[in-house]
Amino acid sequence: MDIPILKDIVIILGLSIFIILLFQKIKVPSLLGFLLAGIIAGPYAFNLISSQHEVELLSEIGIIFLLFIIGIELSLKGLAAIKKTIIIGGGIQVGGTILLTAFLANIVGIPLNTAVFIGFLFSLSSTAIVLKTLQEKGEVTSPHGRITVAILIFQDIVVVPMMLLTPLLTGQDENIWGTLGILAIKIIGVLIVIYLLAIYIVPRIFEVVVKSKNRELFILTTIVFCFSVAWLTSAIGLSLALGAFFAGLIISESDYSHQATANVLPFREIFISFFFISVGSLLDLNFFFNNLINVLLLVAGVILLKMLIILVTAVTLRYPARTMFLTMFSIFQVGEFSLLLSTVGLESGLLPSNIYQYFLAISIITMALTPFIMNYAPNMTYFMLKIPIPKKIRQRLHSYHNLQLQAHSNIKELKDHLIIIGYGINGKNISKVAKSANIPHVIVDLEQDAFQQAKKNNETIVFGDATNPVILKHVHVQEARVVVIAISDPDATKKIINEVRSLSQTAYIIVRTRYVKEIAENIRLGADDVIPEEFETSIEIFSRVLRKYLIPHDEIMEFINNVRSSDYEMLTTLKAGPHTPSYQHLNIPNKEIVTLSVQQGANAVVEKTIMDSGISKNYGVTVLAIKRNNHYITDITPDAVIKRGDLLYLFGAPSNINNLNKVLSV
Repeated sequence: MDIPILKDIVIILGLSIFIILLFQKIKVPSLLGFLLAGIIAGPYAFNLISSQHEVELLSEIGIIFLLFIIGIELSLKGLAAIKKTIIIGGGIQVGGTILLTAFLANIVGIPLNTAVFIGFLFSLSSTAIVLKTLQEKGEVTSPHGRITVAILIFQDIVVVPMMLLTPLLTGQDENIWGTLGILAIKIIGVLIVIYLLAIYIVPRIFEVVVKSKNRELFILTTIVFCFSVAWLTSAIGLSLALGAFFAGLIISESDYSHQATANVLPFREIFISFFFISVGSLLDLNFFFNNLINVLLLVAGVILLKMLIILVTAVTLRYPARTMFLTMFSIFQVGEFSLLLSTVGLESGLLPSNIYQYFLAISIITMALTPFIMNYAPNMTYFMLKIPIPKKIRQRLHSYHNLQLQAHSNIKELKDHLIIIGYGINGKNISKVAKSANIPHVIVDLEQDAFQQAKKNNETIVFGDATNPVILKHVHVQEARVVVIAISDPDATKKIINEVRSLSQTAYIIVRTRYVKEIAENIRLGADDVIPEEFETSIEIFSRVLRKYLIPHDEIMEFINNVRSSDYEMLTTLKAGPHTPSYQHLNIPNKEIVTLSVQQGANAVVEKTIMDSGISKNYGVTVLAIKRNNHYITDITPDAVIKRGDLLYLFGAPSNINNLNKVLSV
């Protein structure tokens, strides 16, 4: 029995495997591998796909899963508590890009409705590629990482109304306000149904399913629910994707959202690959090569346009120049949701085929450039910051910056103080310890939320970028005894070390990094102590494990010192060091340490001293400690009284302890 779609699945996924393996070697996102697989297998190249329609149906399922996951990750509570950066930053970036793109496209003769739709397409960036790259670089929580994530979240939300507005842009409906009214009624109706489902029905259904302890049933229920809501919205004239998004929002409010996400993710990864493959198959290679110069010029134009809008967005949010440029180099590309939206425009006749081909080429090239530009972004940012600007403008910028400093802080003359750069978890903990020890300290942070939180906690904090020497001078780095750098941006960390060392040779610089590989470079730049997060956590955990196994304290400390002095090499190899702590201390023949509980009826020992109870004399067992009401009694004397409910820590032979246990558990 011949099944054509099965042959196509084997060909395109098999081809994708080889391409993605190659792309992994050169650190290119797998998403581009699927696009290239589609181009190769498509009708404009080797024409390997015979069931194009069936592949497109599989891609529709991928879109449903994609929007479903986004709905779960956003959650109604998350949308209700959306931050100012998301609304203002995302609104300026998306709105500004749409307006400027529509204006320029209309000037060159493209109809206004199509021009606005092109603005929709170019306003969206690649959440998948950008977030993956930020995570790999450890910059998600950095200042530019946070503004980037905020704008991407806004884009993920706004893509839904864009999909709803696209059919209206075709202009086929003369009574557009009536259509919008009907559309609004439909959406309100769906939202009411969704609210009722989220509050009264879905939690109860999932509770029953979870109690069955059947994993397959949970997966099946999740998928059926997702498809049901998608079918409901499609049946009343809305999109499948919108229904999937709403289904995700419903589940996001339940206690089972994380498990639902984990179950659906594998399906999403498989089916969404068909979407990108089907999009890649639509690229006309003849058109691409015949118009290569135009395509490259348009790519440059789109990148510059998006970077300009992002720059305006960051300036409006009052971020410093370094954050502006790093954000600009992060979300300049056209995203995967633009590809999704473009298919809607193509089907509705809003996007002519030649413009669609230009759009596909621009999307693929800008996404391919993203990981490379993001990797070189710190170097390009450093270069741009060094570009000479007129003296008067620089003086105005410095005076404006000084006004900001005066508005945000009242730094008195500090001397022999501690400077904490970054008010995250580590920064907060360090400031608490410094405050309790009466150590004079000042905090520097660029995040508005962190700044406000520190002010609420009555901390002395300066709002500013610590890579800027003006900020460091303002907090008197020349007079500081210690500078702690506790931020998540490795490139900014290196620049701060450089700037601190250029201003002070005596300040002791302590740096927190994510990886051991960053130690040598930070030390070379001038750091005195570098603490890698990934192994310090392991050391703390394992030191506690060793204590539980009664390894002597001096051996534990020697082990920790050896690990740190060898730059954590011991934790990256399987070889035991010469001073590795040994478990042999516990191998005492015929002896063990146990805990026994004193039960209610243990009258032989209750309310008696250890001497009178005869635990040592009659049973040959030694009491090491007593736990009573969550408190430990470690100073054990013969006069210590045993009470009902005590937990005894005992040392002795197993047979003797067993005999005593019979008495205590009576």
